[in-house]
Amino acid sequence: MTLPRVLTVAGSDSGGGAGIQADLKTFQELDVFGMSAVTAVTAQNTVGVHGVHEVPPDFVATQIEVVLSDLGADAVKTGMLSSAPIIDAVAKTLAAHDVGVLVVDPVCASKHGDPLLQPDAVDAMRTRIIPAAEIVTPNLGEVTVLTGIEVRSRDDMSAAARAMKELGPRWVLIKGGHLGEDEDAIDLLFDGRREIAVSGPRLVTRDTHGTGCTLASAIAAYRASGLDVEPAVRAAKDYVTGAIARGLRLGRGIGPVDHGWRRRG
Repeated sequence: MTLPRVLTVAGSDSGGGAGIQADLKTFQELDVFGMSAVTAVTAQNTVGVHGVHEVPPDFVATQIEVVLSDLGADAVKTGMLSSAPIIDAVAKTLAAHDVGVLVVDPVCASKHGDPLLQPDAVDAMRTRIIPAAEIVTPNLGEVTVLTGIEVRSRDDMSAAARAMKELGPRWVLIKGGHLGEDEDAIDLLFDGRREIAVSGPRLVTRDTHGTGCTLASAIAAYRASGLDVEPAVRAAKDYVTGAIARGLRLGRGIGPVDHGWRRRG
């Protein structure tokens, strides 16, 4: 049996709810073979990020190189890249392997607001990683960091999608769950011509740790499995909505989503 292969390039979350851990759980649940290159190790729990230790950029590149040169990948997802040197190393290594499906989650901060991208790395994110992406999946805070646009309405989401598209990705998915303007949680998918609303029920819960990582990983998994971009995004939205609905009440802070909700019924 051969499974679709997906590589995640991201940080480790010691609490298990986000980052590499969330990505690999998502890959397992969606029947793809998950591989990983760790960019940083965080000391993290449901209350916050208590420390970050970056992996040397050349070793991040080595992890990617040895995986892609032997196992290959049908899709690659990036998450926390932390610094400009790491972003540069990742971009160069992925370019050398002509990765066709690259899903970029431009992680800037944790759910608690703890910074996960150094200020001098923002320009590297804009110019080195995002232009190579098939799809980039910023939340509203990340949109502001990357484009300067503050999203307060659906019209602002449209403007933000166009500004993100100008950075070079083939598709943009603006995650609008925090907008609060609509009854549903509506994300905006944009390919430069069409604006496509991707909606799901708005859920009232504090257990949402890992939603961004999980959504981007699910998109990568569905793309690796052969779905086109729009159906992959819709399927990923359905999966993460279910994971949020079954969020796990663990710890004293923001609990993780339940990646195994389908299997548990």
